[in-house]
Amino acid sequence: MDHDGAPTPRLPQASLQIGGRAVASSGDATRSVVNPATGATIVDVPEGDARDADRAVLAARAAFDDGPWPHTPVSERALLLHRVADLMERDIEEFAGLETLDTGKTLTESRADMADIAGVFRYFSALIATQTGDVNPVPANALSLTLHEPLGVVAMITPWNYPLLQAAWKIAPALAAGCTFVVKPSELTPLTTLRFGELLDEAGVPAGVANVVLGSGATVGAALVEHPAVDMVSFTGGTQTGRVISRTAAEHVKRVALELGGKNPNIVFADADLDAAVDKALEAVFFHAGQVCSAGSRLLVEESLRERFLDALLERGRRIRIGFGWEAGTEMGPLISAEHRQKVEGYVQLAQEEGANLVLGGGRPSDERLARGYFLEPTILDGLPSTGRVAHEEIFGPVLTVETFTDAEEGMRLANDTVTGLAAAVWTADTPKAMALARRLRFGTVWLNDFHPYFPQAPWGGYKQSGVGRELGLTGLREYQEEKHLYMNLEVKAGGWFGGG
Repeated sequence: MDHDGAPTPRLPQASLQIGGRAVASSGDATRSVVNPATGATIVDVPEGDARDADRAVLAARAAFDDGPWPHTPVSERALLLHRVADLMERDIEEFAGLETLDTGKTLTESRADMADIAGVFRYFSALIATQTGDVNPVPANALSLTLHEPLGVVAMITPWNYPLLQAAWKIAPALAAGCTFVVKPSELTPLTTLRFGELLDEAGVPAGVANVVLGSGATVGAALVEHPAVDMVSFTGGTQTGRVISRTAAEHVKRVALELGGKNPNIVFADADLDAAVDKALEAVFFHAGQVCSAGSRLLVEESLRERFLDALLERGRRIRIGFGWEAGTEMGPLISAEHRQKVEGYVQLAQEEGANLVLGGGRPSDERLARGYFLEPTILDGLPSTGRVAHEEIFGPVLTVETFTDAEEGMRLANDTVTGLAAAVWTADTPKAMALARRLRFGTVWLNDFHPYFPQAPWGGYKQSGVGRELGLTGLREYQEEKHLYMNLEVKAGGWFGGG
């Protein structure tokens, strides 16, 4: 325990997980996993390299090509996914404590993530158990079927902000489909993924189907993307890395699924429910200290409402309680690292240089107990020019920028003025106006009078440079499946284009 009151969950075995066994890395390098709330080391873990990536991929390849999992009846695969959900619910406090130590988020957030993970596995269990193929309309002398088969070996590269939740969004549909996989968690937050690998083994996942390797993106991640035995790369993270993965995968003509960043507008009209819109505007950007790909970091307020809305925003924003995620009453934890905090602080400075007014926060909290952690105050910048860099680049921190618009047409134009398109929200009491605007917004998710909810049943992903493909929902399952056309001739007889008779 590195601080009074911090969780003390059982730590996973500090090893790689390859071929159904805990194994040592090929080299001697290690990496310290740091608690971002205190700056203290939680544990040292082995640092894998390209040799370890190769071992893991070959184990997954053998399990797919020669093992039972791709041919296991869907009813049995569905039951295994249910067992995973049961075990997650059994160990929810243990996983939540690990996640809070790893990421700094509150225990309340971590518990919600773990509950959502169990729900995701239950959803894909039900989905695969009920998925059917298609009988295609063809002439009466033939039978034409469309079948859904497992894609193969999947390399999964996951982010540090939602380490296990984002892994589960990939692992659950991949297992349901009958794929095998290698998952590389972020080097900053590997603990819950390592522990989950142990849970998958307990649930009965066959050896080699699930493999966990540790290491940096530049070494292990790159080796996974480049490996010729990998059929698909599923990546969640930054847009720049997504571009590199796309280029590399294209050389091997392998499938990619990319969930990348966003610059997500939260559009508030003058007729909106003020209290609800203010509450959700704060939640949209300060939840998990703004380290959310769909964070509503760009607030667009109708001009006539601006003064009242900003006053209410500031009054409530000043009351946000910053602290250790394991302490009752904490509403916002730290940023993930000192380097990331410095990057976010740079954006706060740049916004002011571009003409914005700093009206809340912008500094580090004065509480001496928090001095060793990577905390930053909730920050609001008013009057940001819509042409500035900060209006267009993802900050990924607790920083809200405020702009104004005069009518729906201008609000729509400002919202769409981004190279990304992950999520957006519209607040208004006028339902026809909300629906009309939602249809014109170029984002993968548009919330009306809400912000942040998602469901396993609904697809998640973005337009434009926010990614390729979708997670969750039926579309999320089909990302991990190949479609096969099966044709049967029901009237076999000699003759044809070159036949006699």
